[in-house]
Amino acid sequence: MTDYVFPPHPAAALAIDGSDARFPVRRVYCVGRNYAGHAREMGSDPSREPPFFFSKPGDAHAVVAVAPGTTAELPFPPRTDNFHYECELVVAIGKGGADIAVEDAAAHIFGYAVGFDMTRRDLQGKMKDAGRPWEIGKAFDFSAPVGTLHPAATVTGIEAAAISLQVDGVTRQSGHVDEMIWSIPETIANLSTYFTLQPGDLIFTGTPEGVGAVQRGQTLVGHVDGLSDIAVRFV
Repeated sequence: MTDYVFPPHPAAALAIDGSDARFPVRRVYCVGRNYAGHAREMGSDPSREPPFFFSKPGDAHAVVAVAPGTTAELPFPPRTDNFHYECELVVAIGKGGADIAVEDAAAHIFGYAVGFDMTRRDLQGKMKDAGRPWEIGKAFDFSAPVGTLHPAATVTGIEAAAISLQVDGVTRQSGHVDEMIWSIPETIANLSTYFTLQPGDLIFTGTPEGVGAVQRGQTLVGHVDGLSDIAVRFV
């Protein structure tokens, strides 16, 4: 038995639909501006240039498992006056690999979930303007709530599924997965040329247009056809 100088920090683990087992999270990768509408609203040209990636911590202080039918209450983050929601389809990797071919990418997917890439937009903007990394805008505590995982074999039509987000019952984001600039298999293949993917990795695949600020006490509900909704309130 290994001795530690203090107890290891808890790992994040996601519930799996139809199973008592849980999915242990290793790393969290995010794709930037993967929907043309969102790229335009962020002031970028949505041309088909190679995708770019950033990361969030994979531990339980950042990745929050949200059970279906519940509303997770999370602390509103400090040091921001412009806290944004981004609803995304999350892909969970169940089989590792590097330099994965596009046609082989589906075999590496364990399942899918709905997640929120929460963003301190004001801090992200300051870092971008200064040419510095985005971590304080993207990789803070409770920045990656994720709903229940649905095994890939149980999900149909995900390639064109509707995706949406409501704030206090009002729809703010609405789109379809097939509006991605880079498809799910293309994203996995490209990411695997930079990192060796491993079981337990999560990929946030981008958000449709309509991102905006959330205030304390407001409730976010994210939806992707065929998956469990996710509901979060920041207090």
